[in-house]
Amino acid sequence: MADGLKFGLYGLLRGAGAAADTLVGRAQHAEQAGFESLWVGDHIALPNDQDGKQPRLEVVVAISHLAAVTTRVRLGFGVLVLPQRQPVLLAKQLSSIDVLSRGRLTVGVGVGYVEHELRALGVSMAERGARTDEYLAAMRVLWTEPEPSFEGRFVSFSEVYQQPPPVQRPHPPIVVGGHSEAACRRAATTANGWYGVYLDVEEAAGTLTRLRKVLAECDRPARLGELEITITPPGRIDRDTARRYADLGVHRLVIQPGTEDGSDMDELIGSAGTTLIGRS
Repeated sequence: MADGLKFGLYGLLRGAGAAADTLVGRAQHAEQAGFESLWVGDHIALPNDQDGKQPRLEVVVAISHLAAVTTRVRLGFGVLVLPQRQPVLLAKQLSSIDVLSRGRLTVGVGVGYVEHELRALGVSMAERGARTDEYLAAMRVLWTEPEPSFEGRFVSFSEVYQQPPPVQRPHPPIVVGGHSEAACRRAATTANGWYGVYLDVEEAAGTLTRLRKVLAECDRPARLGELEITITPPGRIDRDTARRYADLGVHRLVIQPGTEDGSDMDELIGSAGTTLIGRS
């Protein structure tokens, strides 16, 4: 559509999408329909009252597979729960995906919010923010420094190397997810983009006002460029609603199915291709 708004698709890897043929078919359909990007969320082990028994593929494996069966569409983590990942391993996995996808990866990260899941992976709620900041810094060192060395509270390394580097230099775009003051500040000072989820137009307006206030108050490194704004609306949207998001300065809308199991995903892809993206 007009206004330069980009459209992504969220939620391919859960519910019926956990089946290999369904995942591949929907990803290729979305690419053909003109979606700019595919985004997948990260949960490893959830309690039953938070859809723990719903089929859900592991996100790094899923994006690797999507990279192999698509050619143009960008591939985004929306978002990785960074504190429950091992950052040296994750840096290698992400650079490998960027190489194999020929530079189509976007790395969305967040601190996580499911205490049972974090605890199962050895992370306390109190350490989430500190681990996230440290892990981001450590991965940047591995991606960019000719002689990587890092000494932190949670991770340390020296005299180790990772080759090949990511195709996108200095590294794939980093997008920080979350609505808190800490998330806004993390995005403003360390990331290429910010990702807000389940925000209607009015909620997006309020959150973006807070985010821009943080941007005005912080010393954003020039190398990061303009902060790209990505939002997932809480439900299905029409063209007029999409334009209202664009008027707020949103760069990308990542739309999702209207059902928990994603059973309406195929219909969503087809209708969005016609009504939002402008393809039949």
